Amino acid sequence: MNATIKTILLTVLTLSVFAVALVELSGVSRTALFNKFTGEEDHSHGVSPEDQAKRDEEVKNMPKTHLEVVETKFDFGNMKEGDKVRHTWVVKNAGEHPLVISNVQTSCGCTVPAFSKEPVLPGKQGEITLEFNSAGKAGEVNKNALIIANADNAPFSIGFTAVVEKK
Repeated sequence: MNATIKTILLTVLTLSVFAVALVELSGVSRTALFNKFTGEEDHSHGVSPEDQAKRDEEVKNMPKTHLEVVETKFDFGNMKEGDKVRHTWVVKNAGEHPLVISNVQTSCGCTVPAFSKEPVLPGKQGEITLEFNSAGKAGEVNKNALIIANADNAPFSIGFTAVVEKK
C-alpha cells in the first residue's frame, strides 16, 4: 500500500474513534441513535437525565403513602418475534397522601413505560402501561419494571412474561 492510502485509512479510523468518543461523552444512548435513524418513536418524554434525577429527589422527599398493585405479573403467553404488545397495570393509592410516580425504570429498550405524571389522590387509582417490542427477543422472556414513587414500599416491581417464537 502506498503512503497516501495508509494516511487516508488512518484518518478515517481516527475520525471514527473520535465520533464514537463524542457520542459516549455526550450521553446519547445507542437506543436513542437507533430510534432517531429508524424512525422509532422517542419515549423519553423530553425529560433530561438531570431533570429526571431532580424529580426523583423531590418525590423521595415527599410525604410517604402506600402503593398497591393487585396484579404484579402479567403473562402475554405466546407471540411471534417482532410483535409489539402492551399491558396496563392499575395502581392504587392506599395511603393518606397523594401518590406521585416520578419514574418507571425498565431493564432494556425493548420495554417502554407510560404513566401519568399527575398525583393519584388517596383511595384513587392510576395506570402504568408497559409496551414490549419482541424484535430480537426469541425464547422465554421475563421483564420487570420498577415504579419509583413517594410510597413506603417503593421502588415497587411489576413485570411480565412471554414466550417469543422465532419467525
